[in-house]
Amino acid sequence: MLKESTNTVWHHSSIIRADREVLHKHKSVVLWFTGLSGSGKSTLAHAVEERLHKNGSSTYVLDGDNVRHGLCSDLGFSDTDRVENIRRIGEVAKLLTEAGVITLTAFISPFRADRDEARKGLPHGDFLEIYCECPIETCEQRDVKGLYKKARAGEIPFFTGIGSPYEAPERPELVINTSELSLEESVHKVLDLLLQRGIIKCL
Repeated sequence: MLKESTNTVWHHSSIIRADREVLHKHKSVVLWFTGLSGSGKSTLAHAVEERLHKNGSSTYVLDGDNVRHGLCSDLGFSDTDRVENIRRIGEVAKLLTEAGVITLTAFISPFRADRDEARKGLPHGDFLEIYCECPIETCEQRDVKGLYKKARAGEIPFFTGIGSPYEAPERPELVINTSELSLEESVHKVLDLLLQRGIIKCL
């Protein structure tokens, strides 16, 4: 169970989120990409960020592998460590949202409860769950890191989809079948969602 911080006081800034959103000329939001390893989460998140950046938006991608090089380098891949990994990401994403940034997270985040907790940490409408749906057979064919092969050989315990379960979202804001849609088509779906929600005004 997470311990509560003691002897600390939350300091309120004189510059609030709304001020930063005015500066950035768009609203802030968390785009939470989830799916199996190889489903295209990182590729799609970075492609969306590139389009938003060209449009003048302030963005940042929290990538699963990158975060484990620093912020979460002390964590493994047990269920307990996976929960803590996503908790930390949720907290970082919340801070970036307060900074007025469009935050894109690309994590397997296999457990529904952990994603729900990350959602609860943000105001209603600020967490957009994007499920990168892709058959595990296709993910294995795309396995450039050789992780599925190692997992099936027993070299990687607790590998999602092989030795550990993946719980697909029940009510995501967007489902993208990355085995059927091109990258460009997938990017357009995400951008359309942002336009519909009033996060960005135009492209």
